[in-house]
Amino acid sequence: MIIYNVTINIDESVHEDWLQWMKCEHIPDMLSTKKFTGAKICKVLVEEEMGGLTYAVQYRVKDRETLNLYYKEDADRMQSAGLRLFADKFVAFRTELEIISEQ
Repeated sequence: MIIYNVTINIDESVHEDWLQWMKCEHIPDMLSTKKFTGAKICKVLVEEEMGGLTYAVQYRVKDRETLNLYYKEDADRMQSAGLRLFADKFVAFRTELEIISEQ
């Protein structure tokens, strides 16, 4: 199992709109690709020097092949939606985490 993690710092001026969009549109769209088995939004509990609010959005995917298929078939379209709506109001970086053990 892999977690595709997107960490996002969003400007406070669009924070509420972004969060609503994530919950009601973006995450459902990501899940509708059928490549992810679940998703969660976590608020990062540190104050950033640059301001804004930071979140980690974690998508569960069964294996590397499925994640690579997402990159090939869906990633550009999914990422461009956020860029179009929130342009210069956020910064994001992505990491891939392999689940070694869960209890």
